[in-house]
Amino acid sequence: MSAKKQSPATIAVNKKARHLYELSDFLEVGISLTGPEVKSIRDGKVNFLDSYVDFRDNEAWLLSLHIAPYGNAGYVSQVPDRPRRLLLHAREIRVYAAKVAQKGLSVVPVRLYFKFGKIKLEIALGRGKKLHDHRESLKQRAEERDAQREMH
Repeated sequence: MSAKKQSPATIAVNKKARHLYELSDFLEVGISLTGPEVKSIRDGKVNFLDSYVDFRDNEAWLLSLHIAPYGNAGYVSQVPDRPRRLLLHAREIRVYAAKVAQKGLSVVPVRLYFKFGKIKLEIALGRGKKLHDHRESLKQRAEERDAQREMH
């Protein structure tokens, strides 16, 4: 018997990350969540607005990812913007923390998705774009769109 091949089902994408940063060094990480948070994520109630990864005490933390409180959670209090620990190997944390400290890069969440029933987060190193870079990327996208129209 062959093993099942499952494509990751995307839950949410951080569209602003590609607009504001030049992304490189993508990495899939786990994320520490509570039960009601998982239910809320399954409902798609996630917002990446201004979220980023911070490194403290040899741990990686995802800050300001908004997960809306789950309606049927019961008496458990839920904080939508609480810091969430990311599950990385110690070596990966050291490498990314060093790049952030030395080169002035940021680590931003790019995509949240399911993989074999687990919720995974894709993070990437990002270098902030300047205003002229934004204009250049918009210009390139418009040219590609025009070329596709002419082909069809």
